[in-house]
Amino acid sequence: MIYNATLFSLCVLIMNGVFGADIDAVKSVSVTEGDSVSLNTGVNEIQRDDMILWMFGPKETRIAEIYKQNIDMLEYNKIFEDRLQVDNQTGSLTIRNIRSEQSGLYKLQIIRNRGTSYKRFNVTVYALVPIPIITRNSSQCSSSSSSVSRCSLLCSVVNVSAVTLSWYKGNSLLSSISVSDLSISLSLPLEVEYQENNIYSCVINNPITNQTQHNINITQLCHMCSDRS
Repeated sequence: MIYNATLFSLCVLIMNGVFGADIDAVKSVSVTEGDSVSLNTGVNEIQRDDMILWMFGPKETRIAEIYKQNIDMLEYNKIFEDRLQVDNQTGSLTIRNIRSEQSGLYKLQIIRNRGTSYKRFNVTVYALVPIPIITRNSSQCSSSSSSVSRCSLLCSVVNVSAVTLSWYKGNSLLSSISVSDLSISLSLPLEVEYQENNIYSCVINNPITNQTQHNINITQLCHMCSDRS
């Protein structure tokens, strides 16, 4: 009886992956919306009795699996539609044309004869950032005693999240503003002198991409301020 109990406990330990278990830290993956991303298993070649499970989200819903070298994409494709692809040799998962709603935690479970191993990937999908739009704030014009006209420019973007908007004078940062998760419109003002020759640019960026508005014509944008001085 003692022998049988010990054998049973050993089997349970192996099934739960205590022997040869490989629980990795979460790997962060950043990607731009519309691109493809591959989540690698680290397996060179799947053996016939290996089982590969891919899960997504807080409920760890199964989205794909391989068993006895047969790939099953399951029925959970409402979010992914036809964007998922599993490599039949390594079990790695590729998401094509990824969308923002596919951000989240992906969990991989590899069940082999010698135990179970895990990998986790935290995928963050960033939207494409727009090119900033430069306008003049018509209510902000001023003139000093030396007849130097000044006006306020606005650098603006709409429907953005997790971005930083910045003004540069040459290569020097003048000011910036950041937003996190909410999709909002964003504007950043800058006061300049009419007819000055400095080169200004406005940059929007997130952790993996950016857009810059270089062609800022100070004279053209501020001409009405000059007329009023």
